[in-house]
Amino acid sequence: QVQLVESGGGLVQPGGSLRLSCAASGSIFRLNRINRMGWYRQAPGAERELVAAITSGGSINYADSVKARFTISRDNAKITVYLQMNSLKPEDTAVYYCNADIPGLRYWGQGTQVTVSS
Repeated sequence: QVQLVESGGGLVQPGGSLRLSCAASGSIFRLNRINRMGWYRQAPGAERELVAAITSGGSINYADSVKARFTISRDNAKITVYLQMNSLKPEDTAVYYCNADIPGLRYWGQGTQVTVSS
């Protein structure tokens, strides 16, 4: 099994910044097979959507709505993925979920609330 623990959510004013972290732990066999980690978000009444993802080789993709504002990074030694969120907007308000993919399996964190409001 793989466990994902997120941290860093909270309440921030529009234009502010937050940094989310997600640390993976568990079976060494499965941790070594993680080939992609990412962040998704789900706002009330909406479907869960991809925010950003990064592969073990460093390939990155972002949702169009967050490009130039959010940056995803990964520390392979710590098996941790980060999401730096700048210029936050009220529409970024959602529960943010970390995920990790290994061939044939997908793991999710418990989610962390991000609220952007004045």
